[in-house]
Amino acid sequence: MPRIQFWFEFASTYSYLSAMRIEELAVQHGVSVDWQPFLLGPIFAAQGWDNSPFNLYPAKGRYMWRDMERLSAQRGLPFKRPDPFPQNGLKAARMVLAIQDPVRKAAFVRAVYSAEFGNGLNISDDAVLGDCLSSVGLPVEALARTQDPAIKAALIEQTSTAQSKDLFGAPSFVVGDALYWGDDRLDDAIMMASTI
Repeated sequence: MPRIQFWFEFASTYSYLSAMRIEELAVQHGVSVDWQPFLLGPIFAAQGWDNSPFNLYPAKGRYMWRDMERLSAQRGLPFKRPDPFPQNGLKAARMVLAIQDPVRKAAFVRAVYSAEFGNGLNISDDAVLGDCLSSVGLPVEALARTQDPAIKAALIEQTSTAQSKDLFGAPSFVVGDALYWGDDRLDDAIMMASTI
């Protein structure tokens, strides 16, 4: 089956939009989704940024929040700006790597994004992540895996792999050697994957 790599960062607003629709699009076109969490912090740092570009450039940030409100409303998605922004998605990203079952992995990603951008909750809070695990049928105790040295190393490796693929933002979609960036390129990426 053709595959698309979905590279996402839990702090990324537009990754929320993609996470909530990628599977439906993929199924329609006979494409399988590989969920690939990574951290944008090291990538931004390499560009000389110490914060989200939406915070560094206030006009861009104001536009993004209005855009998120519009797009969420168009797609029937709840939207509530989380505080603080950007959120610390480190534990959530590690948890994704610890979940082996692909169905539950995808469901957990959506649950975290819904908590963060649908309800404005703080996803660095263990209680919030525990609720996300419970909502997809996983034990809250699984959160302990986020402290596993192998899982920590796996996330570092994920971010290094993202850098080696020249990823500079999220969401990003990789089809073969082709990179597509941004929620507005998801449809193009799915179409490309379906032809391989």
